[in-house]
Amino acid sequence: MASQKPAGLLYGTASAPSGAGSLKPANMAVTYCFSRPATALVAVLLLSFGSVAASHIEDQAEQLFRSGHTNNWAVLVCTSRFWFNYRHVANTLSVYRSVKRLGIPDSHIVLMLADDMACNPRNPKPATVFSHKNMELNVYGDDVEVDYRSYEVTVENFLRVLTGRIPPSTPRSKRLLSDDRSNILIYMTGHGGNGFLKFQDSEEITNIELADAFEQMWQKRRYNELLFIIDTCQGASMYERFYSPNIMALASSQVGEDSLSHQPDPAIGVHLMDRYTFYVLEFLEEINPASQTNMNDLFQVCPKSLCVSTPGHRTDLFQRDPKNVLITDFFGSVRKVEITTETINLQQGSEIMESSYKEDQMDEEPVEPLKYAEQLPVAQIIHQKPKLKDWHPPGGFILGLWALIIMVFFKTYGIKHMKFIF
Repeated sequence: MASQKPAGLLYGTASAPSGAGSLKPANMAVTYCFSRPATALVAVLLLSFGSVAASHIEDQAEQLFRSGHTNNWAVLVCTSRFWFNYRHVANTLSVYRSVKRLGIPDSHIVLMLADDMACNPRNPKPATVFSHKNMELNVYGDDVEVDYRSYEVTVENFLRVLTGRIPPSTPRSKRLLSDDRSNILIYMTGHGGNGFLKFQDSEEITNIELADAFEQMWQKRRYNELLFIIDTCQGASMYERFYSPNIMALASSQVGEDSLSHQPDPAIGVHLMDRYTFYVLEFLEEINPASQTNMNDLFQVCPKSLCVSTPGHRTDLFQRDPKNVLITDFFGSVRKVEITTETINLQQGSEIMESSYKEDQMDEEPVEPLKYAEQLPVAQIIHQKPKLKDWHPPGGFILGLWALIIMVFFKTYGIKHMKFIF
């Protein structure tokens, strides 16, 4: 019976006649027994909800950085000089315009132009470079920032930009400040051949030198993924020697083929663009920063029926499937975003800044504001008389005077007396 007493306290109390006070311990015990599993259930639900929310945030972050990069860079190179290579400058400026439109800022673009076609004396429209016939699209614009121009565009400078082996005095605008989280677009155009690309018609870079430069970049952790595009004759030969990981390459022509020009303009007198770049840019015009178009679509933009040459691409060194690589992973720009659930009060911070600004103003001594006339005496400059110049006889006067002397001489002496003078 002693063993049944605890059970009587819990279950048999209700049958025994007792007052309200005798029911209280049993009710509390029953409530306690039922509250423990409920609390555990609520805790489990809260933990599962928290894990689901955390996994959702992680999925969002993973979707944002699914390619593993946090910043984008572009190196755009035109290697040709002279007016008849107008199209190569237009090629490069057109790509420059597209990557800027898709979000890559000038601070992350290294632009190398071997010649300044906008200021060429043969240009019928100075300060312009057109990529479409009838002068429809000016790709030079009014905000082009050229980092390397004219004779600065050399093989040495190009390799130094890629590998980071540049003098300490080099300005920031001429540096490729990429890291192991950078996706880099490298576009090159000019005249080339089997295994080489000419610079300025005076030197050339070989496919071996280019492959070694990319390997140095990988060893120095200067890129995450790299997209190489080249528009030149026999362009596919330039990526045959690549051996570094995470490189995807495209070319306008196969070995033994020429890369042809497009859109001659009678007013300018030259072809405006190359065929491959023209159709690539026509494709990029349909892309926006939120586009889901992938690299497989880019491979199909210029078939042989349009380009005449046979475009090529190489993806064996690239780790991801091209159909999972967005165009904007290279031609666009990403911004690092931190997801937070906290609320930030901007109004409070602005009030603190405003109060501190007022305190600083009160601490400062009143200074009399400067007047414009005290900085620059414009009235004196306007009414100042021009300085008198020394008088010199005009050139025509001196020439006329000599002509008069010669006429008087011949009229007086005649030709028959010339033999006595000389």
